[in-house]
Amino acid sequence: MIQFDSPALVPADPEANATDLLVDRVAASPEAVLFSLPDGDSWSPVTTREFYDQVIALAKGFVAAGIEPGDKVGLMCKTRYEWTLIDFAMWFAGGVLVPVYETSSPSQVKWNLGDSGAVAVIVETPDHFARFDEVHPELPDIRSVWQIDLGDLDKLVAGGSDVADEEIERRRKIANGDDIATLIYTSGSTGKPKGCVLTHSNFVELSRNAAVALKEVVLDPNGASTVLFITTAHVFARFIAVLCVHAGVRVGHQPDTKQLLPALGSFKPTFLLAVPRVFEKVYNVSEQKAESGGKGKIFRAAADAAVAYSKASEAGSVPLGLRLKFAVLDRLVLSKLRAAMGGNVRYAVSGSAPLGSRLGHFYHALGITILEGYGLTETTAPATVNLAEKSKIGTVGPALPGVSVRLADDGEIQVKGVNVFKEYWKNPTATADTFDGDWFKTGDIGVLDDDGFLTITGRKKEIIVTAGGKNVAPAALEDPIRANPLIGQVVVVGDQKPFISALVTLDPEMLPVWLNNHGEDAGMSIEEASANPAVLAEVQRSIDQANESVSRAESIRKFVILPTEFTEESGHLTPKLSIKRNVIVSDFADEIESLYLTTAPVTEGHSIAG
Repeated sequence: MIQFDSPALVPADPEANATDLLVDRVAASPEAVLFSLPDGDSWSPVTTREFYDQVIALAKGFVAAGIEPGDKVGLMCKTRYEWTLIDFAMWFAGGVLVPVYETSSPSQVKWNLGDSGAVAVIVETPDHFARFDEVHPELPDIRSVWQIDLGDLDKLVAGGSDVADEEIERRRKIANGDDIATLIYTSGSTGKPKGCVLTHSNFVELSRNAAVALKEVVLDPNGASTVLFITTAHVFARFIAVLCVHAGVRVGHQPDTKQLLPALGSFKPTFLLAVPRVFEKVYNVSEQKAESGGKGKIFRAAADAAVAYSKASEAGSVPLGLRLKFAVLDRLVLSKLRAAMGGNVRYAVSGSAPLGSRLGHFYHALGITILEGYGLTETTAPATVNLAEKSKIGTVGPALPGVSVRLADDGEIQVKGVNVFKEYWKNPTATADTFDGDWFKTGDIGVLDDDGFLTITGRKKEIIVTAGGKNVAPAALEDPIRANPLIGQVVVVGDQKPFISALVTLDPEMLPVWLNNHGEDAGMSIEEASANPAVLAEVQRSIDQANESVSRAESIRKFVILPTEFTEESGHLTPKLSIKRNVIVSDFADEIESLYLTTAPVTEGHSIAG
């Protein structure tokens, strides 16, 4: 059994809780700007002291409203300043937040609030309230409902003015490291979501150690800053938000990804947090924009030069000719992309899915080091991450300080350490099933190199076994195909079938741009495009490229383009945009079966479009 241990860099403090992170930050830099709030085309500063005062005032409001230590309170809100304000205020009041994705259906809202035993809920918008209100009669424990857009936070603050500072200080000190800090429900790609009990120590020890390990990112001497745009209800952004308070990183928020580039341009962050789909989108939009302007060829030349430059740089020597070529193309093309992202981004932390080495090298050549990491809700987000001074493109890095990683005999990744959750809420059977002693069994499979760098190769439960007995990891085929701007999602199928096939959807945003750039009718519908010969040929080309990296038995032999798209609303994607494989396979069973009605021999390297 292969195992790597990364010793903690900060001594553990079992008595500390998440409120100490803010108290320590106020002591260290009370007048430093901790948040910037959107204000038209600019940003208004909020100092650490101002944030702390607002946290205390809101905590008093929760106390006056009847929130007791240990009470569970639901929060359904998009990524914005108030999310982190409520998070810390609830900790200071002694309560426990239960995040609900802002896109959740009424039945999902009912499950999270009902299973957790929540006594109150905070929603952001009338739409959120309507979804909650639909199931409110089935949630008898909910006694208080507050809506942010109605000004209820201000009303809470006003109602708490008589609560003494001493009461908040008493309450904030009740929890120790082993106590529950939050109850986060898994996104439910399989079965009913399970509540993950994350402790105060999970946040405190991981934040303190990660800040040291990622000091180049979060402790920039000129002032580190970031714009959060992925949902804070997910553990990935939630942990980064807490880490930023601990490390004194200036944070802005922009939940609308269509407004992301303008926000980056005005905020000028030094690092970003994103999922690979965002990096793919930035690249694809830039490429198609260049194509529309008749400069597609030079953009692709610049991209190829960037990848070659990064690979040569990583190997230790860049030939003079390549250095000169890259310098010219960088000035002509790539510098504009850097400027569009604000001009100051030096690092990006990427998680939730593999990025792919080509994009990693592309952004690296732009001067943006993408630090891929790996983790789950159960590991408080990161278990491993590439570091500024210790990075390998294509891997998800070594274990963070205070964390150990090992591989079981079947390749399953197992984790123990300061980040591993305590248990599944009210589910001792699931808790017992997922632990081997202190080791959390992730259900993912991977490989560790001699330096302890982890590479994810797939999900244990998603391994496809063909009728011929060949084990196939879908991600190895899906990730490179999905990088094509035309393609929205791809789902590899073939369990107990004679060969591997794929279901493909088109990207509705990129489709008209791609059609226009390739001389096709940009106004055609997804249904029309799914049968268009040029579209079929482009999908075929991406599949052929992916097939080159696997054996004949693992290659995709047939595919069908579905005349629809997978969305969270359709029930086919999780809130972090991961595919719900079991749901898709069930919903599109007829389409899958149609791929296997004829099993004529297929020419090597060519798929047959359905």
